[in-house]
Amino acid sequence: MKQIYTLLLFMMAAGAAFAQNGKIAGQITSSDGKPAEQVSVGLKGSSKGAISDEKGNFTIEKIKAGNYTILVSFVGLETQEKDIEVIAGETVNVLFTLSESANQLQEVIVKSGNLYKSDQVSSSLKLLTPILETPQNVQVVTSKVLSDQQVISMSDGLIRNVSGATRVEHWGDLYANITMRGSQIQAFRNGFNVVSSYWGPLTEDMSFVDHIEFVKGPAGFMLANGDPSGLYNVVTKKPTGETKGEFNLTTGSFGLYRAALDLDGKLSKNGKLLYRLNAAGQNKNSHRAYEYNNRYSIAPVISYQIDDKTKFTAEYTMQYAKMSDVGSFYVFSPKGYATLPQDFTVMPPGLEPTRIKDQSLFLNLQHQISKEWKVTAQVAYLNYQQKGSSMWPNSVAPDGKIRRAVGIWDAKSEMTLAQAFINGDVQTGGVKHRILGGIDIGSKNYFADWSQSHPLDTLGGLFDPLAPVYAAPANGYPVFDRTLNLEARAVKGGGTIDQKYTGIYAQDELGFVDNKIRLTVAGRYTYVSQSAYGGTPESAHHFTPRLGLSVSLDNNTALYALYDEAFLPQSGRLAGGGNVKPITGSNRELGVKRDWADGRWNTTVSIYRIVKNNELTGDPNSGPNSGLSVVLGQKRAQGVEFDLRGTIVKGLNLTANYAYTNSEVTKVTEGVAGIQVGEVVPGFAKHTVNSWLSYKVQNGALKGAGISAGFTYLADRATANWSQTNSSMNLPNYFKLDGGLFWEKDKLRLTLNAFNILDKYLYSGGYYQWLNAYYWQSEAPRNYRLSLAYKF
Repeated sequence: MKQIYTLLLFMMAAGAAFAQNGKIAGQITSSDGKPAEQVSVGLKGSSKGAISDEKGNFTIEKIKAGNYTILVSFVGLETQEKDIEVIAGETVNVLFTLSESANQLQEVIVKSGNLYKSDQVSSSLKLLTPILETPQNVQVVTSKVLSDQQVISMSDGLIRNVSGATRVEHWGDLYANITMRGSQIQAFRNGFNVVSSYWGPLTEDMSFVDHIEFVKGPAGFMLANGDPSGLYNVVTKKPTGETKGEFNLTTGSFGLYRAALDLDGKLSKNGKLLYRLNAAGQNKNSHRAYEYNNRYSIAPVISYQIDDKTKFTAEYTMQYAKMSDVGSFYVFSPKGYATLPQDFTVMPPGLEPTRIKDQSLFLNLQHQISKEWKVTAQVAYLNYQQKGSSMWPNSVAPDGKIRRAVGIWDAKSEMTLAQAFINGDVQTGGVKHRILGGIDIGSKNYFADWSQSHPLDTLGGLFDPLAPVYAAPANGYPVFDRTLNLEARAVKGGGTIDQKYTGIYAQDELGFVDNKIRLTVAGRYTYVSQSAYGGTPESAHHFTPRLGLSVSLDNNTALYALYDEAFLPQSGRLAGGGNVKPITGSNRELGVKRDWADGRWNTTVSIYRIVKNNELTGDPNSGPNSGLSVVLGQKRAQGVEFDLRGTIVKGLNLTANYAYTNSEVTKVTEGVAGIQVGEVVPGFAKHTVNSWLSYKVQNGALKGAGISAGFTYLADRATANWSQTNSSMNLPNYFKLDGGLFWEKDKLRLTLNAFNILDKYLYSGGYYQWLNAYYWQSEAPRNYRLSLAYKF
């Protein structure tokens, strides 16, 4: 009985103590009314706190009665404070509104490291509209996906995560050259078009990349001059305000050794001056002898919060590459594709390497004029320098013997780009307006010397692929004349491209019926002056309209329709002489987007038709190094795309996509031979299917261990170039299976992936009529990568 009395007294005392405690509850929203997730909430001078959930809600329990100061903080943002009084037995309700929008918060938020899905695009795309409500097909490849798949550069299997994206004519790891919706899409970095020639830019090392955004269809209204097929935007890592770091070591097949370091932190106690430093270095060989791609990169970033409304960010990136001759990936034979071993090469040992130094500087200033209006100004300077060569045969004999040749390829690119734009929210009666307006200015110069060539083999001593001899070439190694500077050699050889442009644009997204129906009206005026390959400078101007409609059927489902036009200056030297006109094109598109399972994963389905006019293509009657082009006339791409990405259930992440692409010639310019109406446009697969599945054990002895697998399937592939026998020279279907294991605990993660598990002979290529030979690039046979990452 005494024990019962003691227990009752204890329970009464505990109840009295509990009654003396209160509770704090509340919600945190962004400036545009969206819930703000993973914001830290705490009591000043106390260790008690909470993190806001996906609805922005938070709760702090068992707080003694009294007066407190509650703090709300988010990485990289100013801390907010409110004084409150906690009363015993009661709940204090507190509301906070951050000065940043949901779009801005998305750029720095880190959600448990398991994101395969993103709801917002970066501010560099200029749009504040959530992806679900945007009347366009936009796909984001997140940092988690890049990490899980061990992607180390833009050319390293990244495109499997986006429907319809392929690489056919790829120069190894030199340039990405991604094809989608029937054309090569434009390359952007942090909102700037960084293409100065057909080949560029140098593939970004993933050490300084946060994520990549793919925008399908014309996007000139927000990102300068754009191709009707779309673009990809590489978004680099920025300071987050957290003090943290990560060190990563990777080793793999064919002599891969790589190290990467990511440092993130504060340079001032008040958190206004932040930094981010990424550095990486690698040695990397190939499954083909004498090939290598050694490179390193460094990317420091500094941001300064001038006041609660103004932020300045500066970032510098330098990539250095030392690689074998950039044309050595190709194999030639008159006997058909894959008729030589998978590891066969025509590369002679001892050939001088190609050296590349790629530098860029980005400056960004953001100012929040008011709760509704924000202005952004940014400039970029990019400098690319290359000294090297490219192999290509002078001839291929009927018996398969080759006279190899090496051509000089020294190049320099210099770009100065600037943008200023304003975003605003306005309410007029029952209509909500999302306003975007701005100006783009750019100057691009490209110099290249392709004018010198040296045959490695003599006419009496051709290289025999059936009995290859990898010794010093019979005709010796090339010794190129670099007496003149590159600019002079480029002018003399006709290897110059110059472009200057100015564009102004405005967009209004009108929201009706509580913003459930959104009508986008936009237009852009662009003026451009350019010259190429020694041609006469030309200028052109064009107005491109845009009309979009997005309708929310419910909070998770939206239908959209889009009509958009594009204007893209192009450079080339016409085989028949004359002036080169800019590409004009239009896109008509319908789609449906849906978030599933409380937004953990989503799907997008779209159908489109793109028409392009005046596009140049290589002259089918000349060699690939002739530099001559013809005006195709008109081509049409149409198709269906499906994308799925996100967390299906806790621990199970999935990316899957399918694309049907039908791209063909609809008009041929008079006088152009070798191309016919109805012919398939080279460089695409009619059916593209991809998937990547990753599962991590959540409980038990195997907690933290996981397995992943994915495949790529390409069917009805077209060749990579034009030929009079194009229809009979198409590539066979393609299937690649990858997979791996991983384990993570606390600060450690170990990842092992196997690529091309089935050990298939995979390749891409085409048939050149002027050589009477097939050519192809083989991919690596079965290979492995092992990574160890440590966070601190």
